[in-house]
Amino acid sequence: MTKNIMIVGVGGQGTLLASKLLGHVLLGQGMDVKVSEVHGMSQRGGSVVTYVRYGEKVYSPVIDKGEADIILSFEKLEAARWLEYLKPGGQMIVNTQEMEPMPVVTGQAVYPERLVEKMQETGARVDAADFLALAREAGSDKAVNVALLGRLSRYFPEVPEEAWQEAITAVVPERFQELNRKAFALGKHMGE
Repeated sequence: MTKNIMIVGVGGQGTLLASKLLGHVLLGQGMDVKVSEVHGMSQRGGSVVTYVRYGEKVYSPVIDKGEADIILSFEKLEAARWLEYLKPGGQMIVNTQEMEPMPVVTGQAVYPERLVEKMQETGARVDAADFLALAREAGSDKAVNVALLGRLSRYFPEVPEEAWQEAITAVVPERFQELNRKAFALGKHMGE
């Protein structure tokens, strides 16, 4: 059976590294994996969405509305924007960071309030926290992606810890590995 994960965020937040790490972990578990950056611009500030589909055999990299098992969101407004892609009973993991889109910056719009509560009111299961604070605790704002992946790993009890650590070794430049391991652990064990 094919499973679907959407990674959503804003350009410059590290969504592409997160999808690369996740793809590496899933391939290492013997899965067929398709990763596709579908929407957005990877430049700073643009909305970015990556689809990660995995299973025994995956034929298409595309996830349709109502098909995502998990949405991993780097920013609250992006989580709300892509909510309709979550399947009933699906899981959202949301960084509570707010990055104001251009209409808010220019004063043409207001950043919506109570986004996490509004998503929960639709019946979505939402695991929301300040992953940016965890990244800072690890030593760099840029590690927010790996802190989020640490949280995501809790939803993959069948994948051993070593597989995640091996992915960090394989994908992250050596000088940033220790920092990313710390961010991963903080995300995974937050609230314990």
